[in-house]
Amino acid sequence: HVQLVESGGGSVQAGGSLRLSCEAYGYIHDTYCMAWFRQAPGKEREGLAFIDSDGDSNYEDSVKGRFTISVDNAKNTLYLQMNSLEPGDTAMYYCAADELPHFCSVYREFDYWGQGTQVTVS
Repeated sequence: HVQLVESGGGSVQAGGSLRLSCEAYGYIHDTYCMAWFRQAPGKEREGLAFIDSDGDSNYEDSVKGRFTISVDNAKNTLYLQMNSLEPGDTAMYYCAADELPHFCSVYREFDYWGQGTQVTVS
């Protein structure tokens, strides 16, 4: 069983930056797909970016050029560096992980989810 714990959320002014972390507890296979999502009140959950165990990553247009996804395998931690934040980025942010995926995408099903961390941009 894998537990994901996010941290790093908070309140920031527009134009500011935050770095979210997602630490994985428990064994996770060396072959994985991990991703970041967000959900604002009254809106559907939105996939933002994914990264796989080969280091390949991709971003949705809404965050491309502003957000960077990365992983530190030694620390079992996934990161999301968020720059040039806008009020529209206000949401609860979640990380997700899956093992031995046939493919990696924000549109796939994920077995493991974190509890979320709130980001507020004013």
